[in-house]
Amino acid sequence: MDILQPRQSIPPLGVGRLLHVFDMDGTLMMGAATVELCRHMGRLADAITLEQEWVGGEVGEITFWERALQLWEGVTEEQVDQAFEDAMWMEGLREVFDDIDQRGERSIVISQSPHFFVRRLERWGVHATFGSDIRLGERVTADSTLQAEDKLLITQHVLAQWGLSPRQCVAYGDSSSDVALFQWLPNTVAVNARAPLTDLAAKSYTGEDLRKVYLLGRSLIDQDTL
Repeated sequence: MDILQPRQSIPPLGVGRLLHVFDMDGTLMMGAATVELCRHMGRLADAITLEQEWVGGEVGEITFWERALQLWEGVTEEQVDQAFEDAMWMEGLREVFDDIDQRGERSIVISQSPHFFVRRLERWGVHATFGSDIRLGERVTADSTLQAEDKLLITQHVLAQWGLSPRQCVAYGDSSSDVALFQWLPNTVAVNARAPLTDLAAKSYTGEDLRKVYLLGRSLIDQDTL
């Protein structure tokens, strides 16, 4: 998987434009894609058990995704679409992406969740998405999963591609997978997060409204509001 290549062509940005980098699970969504898809399929209890075993270190990365794929066996694209639509998204999500686009800025989402789920955010105005190369009905390999350090590499790659500096970027995240990115960027917003991310973040937010998260991000770079 070539994680450093966007899944779609991205137009170049002019001088002075900005890049907004979002995590998905726990940041744009109040939950996880894995759980939301299982919830839609009536397998929520199994998903919660799997998540608990992952957090507790009882299962490794490959085993986690192999079992998740077993739980998703037989799922259709229409069911994935519906699970995506019904997920617990932060309030004002589409308004935020629309505002970024109208300003001539760009948004990307980098998530360790399967890209087949993450990429659906492009329908709501995200300019490019990156996720784990987990494919329904296919085998999981050691290279399938997007790693925490990849978030920083992808961001650096996109900034270089567009000729932007780190100060022309705002990152929004909630978990340990965002630590390296928050250590590198000056403009960062922790969303419903805990230490150490809150200690690294320039701003922090607790709640369910992405518009307020976005306003904190904008406050780091300019005085404009939605």
